[in-house]
Amino acid sequence: MKTLDMRGQPCPVPVVNAKNVLAKQDTDGVAVLVDNIVAVQNLEKMAKGTGCGFSYAEEGPGQYRVSIVKGADSQRNFDTPVETPAAAESADRGPVVLITSDSMGRGSEELGRLLIKGFVFSLTQLTPPPEAVIFLNGGAHLTTAGANTVPDLKTLEEKGVNICTCGTCANYYKLAESLAVGCIVDMMNITNRLSKASRIITI
Repeated sequence: MKTLDMRGQPCPVPVVNAKNVLAKQDTDGVAVLVDNIVAVQNLEKMAKGTGCGFSYAEEGPGQYRVSIVKGADSQRNFDTPVETPAAAESADRGPVVLITSDSMGRGSEELGRLLIKGFVFSLTQLTPPPEAVIFLNGGAHLTTAGANTVPDLKTLEEKGVNICTCGTCANYYKLAESLAVGCIVDMMNITNRLSKASRIITI
């Protein structure tokens, strides 16, 4: 089993490199060394999405060894983009919304936080609802415990909207453990979703 040292590598490099190794016919699995739990979670999603076995061990503070073993039917799945559980894509779905800050507009931050709360609530009133709401950089704070946007985001999730928080951002701000709605995704997932969107709203 080949070992990849992906410590210090940003998302989605560990997932992409591991998937490339697994795609080789003469490989039965791969071990990946990473330095944060978000990378472990992203590798787990990739493994499950391609029919592979997954396990990991914490070898020290912030040091993880991930083992991914190919299953009998996994080879045919390696060209399939990694996706999070989601409502089916269809032509009548709403836009993909990209939120990059925990406030809206320039000037007063206090006002900006009121505005972003109102904006997220307004998304719950759209028909059809958004296909996905993706949170990057400071926007990642809006999906964590205690954020006043969480109840409305849970309403959107109940309507089949994907609520996605950037894993690199959650790791940077140390928010992974306080995620209160949706799931953490890697940059490849975000890129795939944006590339397929018919409309994108960026805040």
